[in-house]
Amino acid sequence: MSERPNVVWVTLDSVRQDRTTMGGHDRDTTPRLQALADRPGGRAFSDGIAAGIWTLSSSASILTGTYPTHNTVGIDGSTLPPELPTVAERLRDAGYRTACLSRNSHVSEATDLFRGFDRFAWLAAATLFDVAGPATLAKYLLNLRRHSAGFTPDTAKHATPFLMNDIAKRWLSDLAGGDAPFFHYLHYNEPHRPYVPPLPWQDRYTDEIDAGPAEAVDIAMDVHRTMYERVASGDPLTDWERDALLATYDAEVAYTDECIGRLFEYVQSLDTDRETVFVVTADHGDLFGEQGVLAHKLLLHDGLINVPFVVHSDGEGDGASQRLTDALALADDDPVQHTDLMTTLVAVAGGDTDGMQGVDLRDGPREFAVAQRAPADFGDFTEHDPSFDTSRYHAPTMTCARTHEFKFQTSEDGEELFALPDESRDASADHPEVADELREALAEWLATDGQPVGEARDAAFDDAMRKQLSDLGYVE
Repeated sequence: MSERPNVVWVTLDSVRQDRTTMGGHDRDTTPRLQALADRPGGRAFSDGIAAGIWTLSSSASILTGTYPTHNTVGIDGSTLPPELPTVAERLRDAGYRTACLSRNSHVSEATDLFRGFDRFAWLAAATLFDVAGPATLAKYLLNLRRHSAGFTPDTAKHATPFLMNDIAKRWLSDLAGGDAPFFHYLHYNEPHRPYVPPLPWQDRYTDEIDAGPAEAVDIAMDVHRTMYERVASGDPLTDWERDALLATYDAEVAYTDECIGRLFEYVQSLDTDRETVFVVTADHGDLFGEQGVLAHKLLLHDGLINVPFVVHSDGEGDGASQRLTDALALADDDPVQHTDLMTTLVAVAGGDTDGMQGVDLRDGPREFAVAQRAPADFGDFTEHDPSFDTSRYHAPTMTCARTHEFKFQTSEDGEELFALPDESRDASADHPEVADELREALAEWLATDGQPVGEARDAAFDDAMRKQLSDLGYVE
């Protein structure tokens, strides 16, 4: 086999680790990913930590191997600074063929995160025919009741993993036919809110709750449309609503898991003389009322930053991906970040890693993970209730250092130490040495790696992109 592996990287949207099979969830929502992790050469990390709490900041971190305040994206800008190379550019310069299929406007030409991809497509209603093509579109329409919400004009309700898979398989077939190694990056929108599973999956978990499938979907749509108002009220969900919301969310996770399992099977069937590294992770998680918050706002809670992280490397002997497999034999309590795996993959591929901020996993684990949140915008909440208690949350840019046992978070508003899994009480007085150690380490990190690489720039989203972001609840 050739030394340098192919890489297929799948980023799912809004999947939190504790709602997966790998994370110990009592619902078997991700059996396909668990089976992938259990294969020879497979691994699932319990402490996979995202660098950001929403798609824009986390995707920029993934696709550059750097952190939010360094690349500025999703912190005080929305477009990548031109002086910062992307992972795709690094791999392309190393001789890789590169491709990206994105279902989210935050990974698009508007944010410059498409840089370095030889083949790039952003999938949305406005681009559907051109990107999918008539054959794939016809298959999707024929399967609209099996793989989506049926014939409804509400674009926010439609699921697209079936479309993503069919397009990706076509691209992968093309990539596998070349002589050079390839890097194929895919961003799936599921299970991002609103949580509307395809019709056959809507009753997946509703027999466990006091609501039928249609009623649960109605609740999910209402929560999606009234999210800011609900958070502003200080009591966003009743127990009944939370049960319904989690049932629809878990069903979406389960459906997406099935689709990614099928994609992996296709990748395994490709006729290529190279080993292939297959990565499945999430850009961030979601909240269901923790500390009065819904979706992915305001906090650096583990429900947002602790994401699934599954890697499969089918190398044998002394091949490059076998060396990667050996490097992934870390302890279960070692934190791992997207930046780490990207840095390791670029290094294994023979690319230039200068300026990347991850740890090369072949050299061992990191001491702590870093996650960041942009300055809070309370206006979306206070317009519904001017008395909304903003003092409960940090207003400035917030950064945390996260180990297996502790999370130390800081901003200009103050700091807290949490003894995980409790994130409700400051444990600094109970563990002063830990607080001092993480405070000092994080201050040094912020003064060095946390500094911006260039000037922050704003993105110019067109009307089609704004429509998609509106469906996802990012803009009104």
